[in-house]
Amino acid sequence: MKVLFIGGTGTISSAITRRAAQLGWDIYLLNRGNRKSEFKGPEFKHISCNIREDDISAIREKLEKAIGKGNKFDVVAEFIAFVPEHVQKDFDIFNDLCKQYIFISSASAYQKPLSSYLITESTPLSNPLWEYSRNKIACEEYLMQKYRENNFPITIIRPSHTYDERSVPLGVHGSKGSWQVLKRMIDGKPVIIHGDGTSLWTLTHNSDFARAFVRIMGNIHAIGESIHITSDESVTWNQIYQIIASALNVRLNAVYAASSLLDELSEGRYDFRGSLLGDKANSVVFDNTKLKQLVPDFCAKVRVDEGIKMTIANVLANSELQQPDTEFDEWCDRVIAALETVKGKITKQK
Repeated sequence: MKVLFIGGTGTISSAITRRAAQLGWDIYLLNRGNRKSEFKGPEFKHISCNIREDDISAIREKLEKAIGKGNKFDVVAEFIAFVPEHVQKDFDIFNDLCKQYIFISSASAYQKPLSSYLITESTPLSNPLWEYSRNKIACEEYLMQKYRENNFPITIIRPSHTYDERSVPLGVHGSKGSWQVLKRMIDGKPVIIHGDGTSLWTLTHNSDFARAFVRIMGNIHAIGESIHITSDESVTWNQIYQIIASALNVRLNAVYAASSLLDELSEGRYDFRGSLLGDKANSVVFDNTKLKQLVPDFCAKVRVDEGIKMTIANVLANSELQQPDTEFDEWCDRVIAALETVKGKITKQK
Protein backbone atom coordinates (compact mmCIF):
# COMPACT_ATOMS: atom_id res chain seq x y z
CA MET A 1 0.00 0.00 0.00
CA LYS A 2 1.32 3.43 -0.99
CA VAL A 3 0.09 5.98 1.57
CA LEU A 4 0.60 9.71 2.06
CA PHE A 5 0.17 11.27 5.48
CA ILE A 6 -0.27 15.04 5.60
CA GLY A 7 1.15 15.77 9.03
CA GLY A 8 1.98 12.41 10.54
CA THR A 9 3.61 13.46 13.83
CA GLY A 10 0.62 14.26 16.08
CA THR A 11 -1.09 12.22 18.79
CA ILE A 12 -3.27 10.30 16.34
CA SER A 13 -1.16 10.41 13.20
CA SER A 14 2.10 9.26 14.81
CA ALA A 15 0.44 6.05 16.04
CA ILE A 16 -1.03 5.43 12.59
CA THR A 17 2.34 6.04 10.96
CA ARG A 18 3.98 3.51 13.29
CA ARG A 19 1.23 0.95 12.62
CA ALA A 20 1.50 1.43 8.84
CA ALA A 21 5.25 0.85 9.09
CA GLN A 22 4.64 -2.41 10.96
CA LEU A 23 2.45 -3.51 8.07
CA GLY A 24 5.27 -2.87 5.61
CA TRP A 25 3.53 -0.13 3.64
CA ASP A 26 5.27 2.54 1.58
CA ILE A 27 4.84 5.66 3.70
CA TYR A 28 5.17 9.20 2.43
CA LEU A 29 5.14 12.00 5.01
CA LEU A 30 4.28 15.47 3.77
CA ASN A 31 5.11 18.28 6.18
CA ARG A 32 7.20 21.40 6.48
CA GLY A 33 10.13 19.48 7.95
CA ASN A 34 10.47 21.89 10.87
CA ARG A 35 10.01 19.27 13.58
CA LYS A 36 12.48 16.52 14.38
CA SER A 37 10.83 13.33 13.20
CA GLU A 38 11.00 9.94 14.89
CA PHE A 39 10.28 8.35 11.53
CA LYS A 40 13.57 7.50 9.89
CA GLY A 41 14.49 4.63 7.63
CA PRO A 42 13.88 3.41 4.08
CA GLU A 43 10.16 2.83 4.69
CA PHE A 44 9.62 6.57 5.27
CA LYS A 45 9.80 8.99 2.37
CA HIS A 46 9.71 12.62 3.46
CA ILE A 47 8.24 15.26 1.16
CA SER A 48 9.07 18.73 2.43
CA CYS A 49 6.60 21.48 1.56
CA ASN A 50 4.04 23.79 3.09
CA ILE A 51 0.73 22.46 1.82
CA ARG A 52 -1.10 25.56 3.03
CA GLU A 53 1.14 28.18 1.41
CA ASP A 54 3.03 26.55 -1.48
CA ASP A 55 1.70 26.74 -5.01
CA ILE A 56 -0.51 23.81 -6.07
CA SER A 57 1.53 23.07 -9.18
CA ALA A 58 4.76 23.01 -7.13
CA ILE A 59 3.19 20.60 -4.63
CA ARG A 60 1.90 18.30 -7.36
CA GLU A 61 5.32 18.31 -9.01
CA LYS A 62 6.92 17.09 -5.76
CA LEU A 63 4.26 14.44 -5.29
CA GLU A 64 4.53 13.13 -8.85
CA LYS A 65 8.30 13.04 -8.54
CA ALA A 66 7.96 10.99 -5.35
CA ILE A 67 5.57 8.32 -6.71
CA GLY A 68 6.17 8.58 -10.43
CA LYS A 69 4.06 10.48 -12.91
CA GLY A 70 0.81 8.71 -13.73
CA ASN A 71 0.74 6.81 -10.44
CA LYS A 72 -1.64 7.35 -7.53
CA PHE A 73 -1.47 7.06 -3.78
CA ASP A 74 -3.67 4.29 -2.49
CA VAL A 75 -4.57 6.53 0.43
CA VAL A 76 -4.04 10.17 1.35
CA ALA A 77 -4.78 10.90 5.01
CA GLU A 78 -5.22 14.55 5.98
CA PHE A 79 -4.52 15.17 9.68
CA ILE A 80 -4.03 18.95 9.71
CA ALA A 81 -6.99 20.41 7.82
CA PHE A 82 -9.12 22.62 10.06
CA VAL A 83 -11.04 25.04 7.82
CA PRO A 84 -12.82 24.61 4.45
CA GLU A 85 -10.02 26.37 2.56
CA HIS A 86 -7.67 23.56 3.56
CA VAL A 87 -9.77 20.76 2.08
CA GLN A 88 -10.67 22.86 -0.96
CA LYS A 89 -6.97 23.10 -1.80
CA ASP A 90 -6.56 19.38 -1.06
CA PHE A 91 -9.25 18.59 -3.63
CA ASP A 92 -7.40 20.61 -6.26
CA ILE A 93 -4.19 18.73 -5.45
CA PHE A 94 -5.40 15.16 -4.94
CA ASN A 95 -8.53 14.78 -7.05
CA ASP A 96 -6.70 12.57 -9.56
CA LEU A 97 -3.77 11.54 -7.33
CA CYS A 98 -5.39 9.18 -4.83
CA LYS A 99 -7.76 6.23 -4.61
CA GLN A 100 -9.00 7.26 -1.15
CA TYR A 101 -8.81 10.57 0.68
CA ILE A 102 -9.35 10.36 4.46
CA PHE A 103 -10.27 13.53 6.32
CA ILE A 104 -9.81 13.65 10.09
CA SER A 105 -12.82 15.49 11.46
CA SER A 106 -13.93 15.48 15.11
CA ALA A 107 -16.62 13.86 17.24
CA SER A 108 -17.07 17.28 18.83
CA ALA A 109 -18.96 18.15 15.64
CA TYR A 110 -21.92 16.11 16.86
CA GLN A 111 -25.01 17.94 18.09
CA LYS A 112 -24.59 20.12 21.18
CA PRO A 113 -26.53 19.93 23.37
CA LEU A 114 -27.14 16.27 22.60
CA SER A 115 -30.68 15.01 22.20
CA SER A 116 -29.45 11.52 23.16
CA TYR A 117 -26.37 10.47 25.09
CA LEU A 118 -25.78 7.61 22.61
CA ILE A 119 -24.06 8.86 19.49
CA THR A 120 -24.16 7.21 16.08
CA GLU A 121 -22.80 8.52 12.79
CA SER A 122 -26.34 9.71 11.96
CA THR A 123 -26.44 12.01 15.00
CA PRO A 124 -26.85 15.56 13.60
CA LEU A 125 -23.77 17.74 13.23
CA SER A 126 -24.25 21.03 15.05
CA ASN A 127 -22.05 22.78 17.59
CA PRO A 128 -22.87 26.46 18.12
CA LEU A 129 -20.46 26.57 21.07
CA TRP A 130 -17.15 25.76 19.36
CA GLU A 131 -15.79 27.35 16.19
CA TYR A 132 -13.30 24.49 15.78
CA SER A 133 -16.19 22.03 15.48
CA ARG A 134 -18.18 24.25 13.13
CA ASN A 135 -15.17 24.49 10.82
CA LYS A 136 -14.81 20.70 10.82
CA ILE A 137 -18.50 20.42 9.89
CA ALA A 138 -17.99 22.86 7.01
CA CYS A 139 -15.02 20.77 5.80
CA GLU A 140 -17.17 17.63 5.88
CA GLU A 141 -19.95 19.31 3.93
CA TYR A 142 -17.55 20.45 1.21
CA LEU A 143 -15.99 17.00 0.88
CA MET A 144 -19.37 15.26 0.73
CA GLN A 145 -20.37 17.61 -2.05
CA LYS A 146 -17.21 16.68 -3.97
CA TYR A 147 -17.95 13.00 -3.40
CA ARG A 148 -21.48 13.37 -4.79
CA GLU A 149 -20.63 15.66 -7.70
CA ASN A 150 -17.09 14.62 -8.64
CA ASN A 151 -16.80 11.09 -7.25
CA PHE A 152 -13.92 12.25 -5.06
CA PRO A 153 -13.19 9.10 -2.97
CA ILE A 154 -13.53 10.49 0.53
CA THR A 155 -13.79 8.88 3.94
CA ILE A 156 -14.50 11.01 7.01
CA ILE A 157 -13.15 9.89 10.38
CA ARG A 158 -14.38 11.47 13.62
CA PRO A 159 -12.07 10.86 16.58
CA SER A 160 -13.20 11.67 20.10
CA HIS A 161 -10.78 12.17 23.01
CA THR A 162 -7.70 10.24 21.87
CA TYR A 163 -4.56 10.31 24.01
CA ASP A 164 -1.02 8.96 23.93
CA GLU A 165 1.98 8.48 26.20
CA ARG A 166 2.87 12.17 26.18
CA SER A 167 -0.16 13.80 27.80
CA VAL A 168 -2.67 12.69 30.45
CA PRO A 169 -6.33 13.17 29.42
CA LEU A 170 -8.00 15.87 31.51
CA GLY A 171 -11.10 18.02 31.48
CA VAL A 172 -9.71 21.28 32.90
CA HIS A 173 -6.14 22.23 32.05
CA GLY A 174 -4.10 25.15 30.78
CA SER A 175 -2.64 25.88 27.38
CA LYS A 176 0.60 24.00 28.13
CA GLY A 177 -0.95 20.58 28.66
CA SER A 178 -1.53 18.23 31.55
CA TRP A 179 1.64 18.46 33.64
CA GLN A 180 0.57 21.36 35.87
CA VAL A 181 -2.53 19.45 37.01
CA LEU A 182 -0.37 16.41 37.85
CA LYS A 183 2.02 18.71 39.72
CA ARG A 184 -0.84 20.11 41.75
CA MET A 185 -1.89 16.58 42.71
CA ILE A 186 1.67 15.63 43.64
CA ASP A 187 1.97 18.77 45.78
CA GLY A 188 -1.31 18.01 47.56
CA LYS A 189 -3.12 20.97 46.03
CA PRO A 190 -6.78 20.78 44.95
CA VAL A 191 -7.64 20.33 41.28
CA ILE A 192 -10.71 21.55 39.44
CA ILE A 193 -13.20 19.07 37.94
CA HIS A 194 -15.94 20.50 35.74
CA GLY A 195 -19.56 19.90 36.75
CA ASP A 196 -19.96 17.32 39.51
CA GLY A 197 -17.69 14.79 37.80
CA THR A 198 -20.47 12.30 37.07
CA SER A 199 -20.90 12.88 33.33
CA LEU A 200 -19.74 10.03 31.10
CA TRP A 201 -16.75 10.35 28.82
CA THR A 202 -14.99 8.12 26.31
CA LEU A 203 -11.20 7.91 26.10
CA THR A 204 -9.36 6.07 23.34
CA HIS A 205 -5.67 5.22 23.36
CA ASN A 206 -3.96 6.21 20.12
CA SER A 207 -2.64 2.68 19.56
CA ASP A 208 -6.23 1.38 19.51
CA PHE A 209 -7.29 4.19 17.19
CA ALA A 210 -4.45 3.31 14.82
CA ARG A 211 -5.38 -0.38 14.67
CA ALA A 212 -8.89 0.52 13.51
CA PHE A 213 -7.77 3.32 11.20
CA VAL A 214 -5.38 1.23 9.11
CA ARG A 215 -8.18 -1.28 8.47
CA ILE A 216 -10.29 1.53 7.02
CA MET A 217 -7.44 2.59 4.75
CA GLY A 218 -7.99 1.01 1.35
CA ASN A 219 -11.37 -0.35 2.48
CA ILE A 220 -13.77 0.02 -0.46
CA HIS A 221 -16.76 -0.04 1.89
CA ALA A 222 -15.51 3.11 3.63
CA ILE A 223 -15.67 5.33 0.53
CA GLY A 224 -18.30 8.04 0.95
CA GLU A 225 -18.78 7.14 4.62
CA SER A 226 -18.38 8.96 7.93
CA ILE A 227 -17.11 6.83 10.82
CA HIS A 228 -16.14 7.55 14.40
CA ILE A 229 -13.36 5.54 15.99
CA THR A 230 -13.54 5.22 19.76
CA SER A 231 -13.31 2.71 22.56
CA ASP A 232 -16.51 1.10 23.84
CA GLU A 233 -15.49 1.94 27.41
CA SER A 234 -17.14 4.93 29.10
CA VAL A 235 -16.07 6.36 32.45
CA THR A 236 -16.99 9.36 34.57
CA TRP A 237 -14.66 12.30 35.07
CA ASN A 238 -14.51 11.40 38.75
CA GLN A 239 -13.16 7.99 37.75
CA ILE A 240 -10.63 9.52 35.38
CA TYR A 241 -9.23 11.86 38.03
CA GLN A 242 -9.23 9.09 40.64
CA ILE A 243 -7.26 6.86 38.27
CA ILE A 244 -4.73 9.66 37.85
CA ALA A 245 -4.44 10.20 41.61
CA SER A 246 -4.03 6.47 42.22
CA ALA A 247 -1.29 6.25 39.59
CA LEU A 248 0.50 9.14 41.31
CA ASN A 249 -0.08 7.46 44.70
CA VAL A 250 -1.72 10.59 46.11
CA ARG A 251 -5.11 11.47 47.53
CA LEU A 252 -7.48 13.20 45.12
CA ASN A 253 -8.49 16.64 46.38
CA ALA A 254 -11.21 17.74 43.97
CA VAL A 255 -13.02 21.06 43.73
CA TYR A 256 -16.11 21.08 41.53
CA ALA A 257 -17.28 24.00 39.43
CA ALA A 258 -19.96 24.38 36.76
CA SER A 259 -18.53 24.41 33.24
CA SER A 260 -20.40 27.65 32.48
CA LEU A 261 -18.80 29.27 35.53
CA LEU A 262 -15.33 28.12 34.50
CA ASP A 263 -15.94 29.59 31.07
CA GLU A 264 -16.86 32.95 32.60
CA LEU A 265 -13.97 32.94 35.05
CA SER A 266 -11.45 32.12 32.33
CA GLU A 267 -12.18 35.52 30.72
CA GLY A 268 -11.10 34.16 27.34
CA ARG A 269 -7.79 32.93 28.71
CA TYR A 270 -8.84 29.32 28.11
CA ASP A 271 -11.40 28.10 25.59
CA PHE A 272 -13.69 26.40 28.08
CA ARG A 273 -16.75 27.49 26.13
CA GLY A 274 -15.67 25.22 23.32
CA SER A 275 -13.73 22.46 25.07
CA LEU A 276 -16.17 22.13 28.02
CA LEU A 277 -19.61 23.48 27.08
CA GLY A 278 -19.15 22.40 23.46
CA ASP A 279 -17.62 19.05 24.29
CA LYS A 280 -16.50 17.57 27.64
CA ALA A 281 -19.38 18.83 29.78
CA ASN A 282 -21.71 16.51 27.87
CA SER A 283 -22.18 12.83 28.66
CA VAL A 284 -20.97 11.01 25.58
CA VAL A 285 -21.26 7.32 24.70
CA PHE A 286 -20.51 6.09 21.18
CA ASP A 287 -22.25 3.36 19.24
CA ASN A 288 -19.43 1.73 17.25
CA THR A 289 -21.64 -0.59 15.20
CA LYS A 290 -20.64 1.02 11.91
CA LEU A 291 -16.93 0.78 12.69
CA LYS A 292 -17.27 -2.91 13.54
CA GLN A 293 -19.12 -3.56 10.30
CA LEU A 294 -16.11 -2.17 8.45
CA VAL A 295 -13.54 -3.74 10.81
CA PRO A 296 -15.35 -6.81 12.21
CA ASP A 297 -12.62 -7.94 14.60
CA PHE A 298 -11.87 -4.53 16.11
CA CYS A 299 -11.95 -4.18 19.87
CA ALA A 300 -10.03 -1.59 21.88
CA LYS A 301 -7.30 -3.33 23.88
CA VAL A 302 -6.09 -0.55 26.18
CA ARG A 303 -8.37 -0.10 29.19
CA VAL A 304 -8.63 3.46 30.50
CA ASP A 305 -6.91 2.83 33.82
CA GLU A 306 -4.09 0.89 32.16
CA GLY A 307 -3.56 3.54 29.48
CA ILE A 308 -3.51 6.44 31.94
CA LYS A 309 -1.05 4.63 34.20
CA MET A 310 1.28 4.02 31.24
CA THR A 311 1.04 7.67 30.25
CA ILE A 312 1.78 8.92 33.76
CA ALA A 313 4.78 6.61 34.07
CA ASN A 314 6.14 8.00 30.81
CA VAL A 315 5.50 11.63 31.79
CA LEU A 316 7.20 11.16 35.17
CA ALA A 317 10.19 9.54 33.48
CA ASN A 318 10.70 12.31 30.91
CA SER A 319 11.38 15.84 32.09
CA GLU A 320 10.68 17.32 28.65
CA LEU A 321 7.02 16.34 29.15
CA GLN A 322 6.85 18.21 32.45
CA GLN A 323 6.16 21.69 31.13
CA PRO A 324 5.23 24.07 33.97
CA ASP A 325 2.27 26.41 33.56
CA THR A 326 2.51 29.02 36.28
CA GLU A 327 -0.28 31.14 34.84
CA PHE A 328 -2.76 28.25 34.92
CA ASP A 329 -1.61 27.21 38.39
CA GLU A 330 -2.25 30.71 39.76
CA TRP A 331 -5.61 30.85 37.97
CA CYS A 332 -6.64 27.60 39.66
CA ASP A 333 -5.63 28.99 43.04
CA ARG A 334 -7.73 32.13 42.49
CA VAL A 335 -10.79 30.22 41.30
CA ILE A 336 -10.63 27.71 44.15
CA ALA A 337 -10.12 30.46 46.73
CA ALA A 338 -13.13 32.35 45.35
CA LEU A 339 -15.30 29.23 45.46
CA GLU A 340 -14.26 28.54 49.04
CA THR A 341 -15.04 32.14 50.02
CA VAL A 342 -18.55 31.89 48.58
CA LYS A 343 -19.05 28.55 50.29
CA GLY A 344 -17.93 30.05 53.60
CA LYS A 345 -20.30 32.99 53.31
CA ILE A 346 -23.26 30.73 52.56
CA THR A 347 -22.38 28.48 55.48
CA LYS A 348 -22.25 31.47 57.87
CA GLN A 349 -25.71 32.57 56.77
CA LYS A 350 -27.28 29.28 57.85
